[in-house]
Amino acid sequence: MSEEWKAIKSSAVSSPLSPDDGERPSPQQLAGQADKHESYEVSPNPVMIEREDIHVLFAGEARTKPNHHLGPKLYDYYLLHHIIDGRGLFSTEAKTYTLGPDDAFLIAPNQLVSYQADAAEPWLYQWVAFKGNKIESLIRRAGFTLNSPVAHLEKDSLVSEWLYRIRHDFKQRTAACDMSAAGYLHLIMARYAEVRTDETHDAHLRPEHESEQIVRQMIRMMSTQYAHPFTMEQMATSLGYSRAYLSRLFKQVTEMSPVTFLLKLRIDKGRQLLRERPDLTIEQIASSVGIPDALYFSRQFRRFYQQSPTQYRQQVFGTHL
Repeated sequence: MSEEWKAIKSSAVSSPLSPDDGERPSPQQLAGQADKHESYEVSPNPVMIEREDIHVLFAGEARTKPNHHLGPKLYDYYLLHHIIDGRGLFSTEAKTYTLGPDDAFLIAPNQLVSYQADAAEPWLYQWVAFKGNKIESLIRRAGFTLNSPVAHLEKDSLVSEWLYRIRHDFKQRTAACDMSAAGYLHLIMARYAEVRTDETHDAHLRPEHESEQIVRQMIRMMSTQYAHPFTMEQMATSLGYSRAYLSRLFKQVTEMSPVTFLLKLRIDKGRQLLRERPDLTIEQIASSVGIPDALYFSRQFRRFYQQSPTQYRQQVFGTHL
């Protein structure tokens, strides 16, 4: 556990930004409090289960001082900031971003970062810290990467409310607040994912995580249906995309066409049967892997392995089989 987290765990500092009755001022109301002095509130998760798949550590909100600066420093958890008002700079090892209202920046573990509020318009922002075995997949689906750690949401989004609810529930120590916090975090990331998807106006330019998901679906379908007379047209109909789009997407991700992948899968399964079932004929093996023509199976087997199925079987069992 980091020293920073130990300090946060020991106490939660209250500020006038968050009333205890749970009623959340709107982002516009908060932004209008320009004459307020700096303030700071953070609430730790009262339930500490470090090895959960998704575990929210703490959540907070602050109106920073002018030129308020943190870093360069490393964190050992993910830290998402959502800016309500004000401006400032967020810097990674690769790039510096100028951020304002409705922007967000995500700090990844073990990445050297720094951030600084503007001298004239300091930040009012919220943050949430989290870690877990499935966090990397979650943030990738939301569109955050090391090369793209910032995002923008239009005003009146629900993200500010969900961040407030996490902090409020932690502070009130509500029943199952750790579970509700994980749920709110999912909603927050889903909102960013929706915005990133909306920004890709061409349906053929889908986010990388969605492309990989579609390819995984294709591979799973072929791996379970290879023994049947399965075609690309059937897969395209089942997944709801055109054959041309699926073929192009699959080749981009795997550097192999789906037709070649399916054929190679069938030949590999046939090769396995040649080893494991010496009682089966070449015709029976070809039929068992979805290739009704034994001669075609033999030709493709030689194409991939530079020998016939019979030669391979003799190599495995000896010439007297």
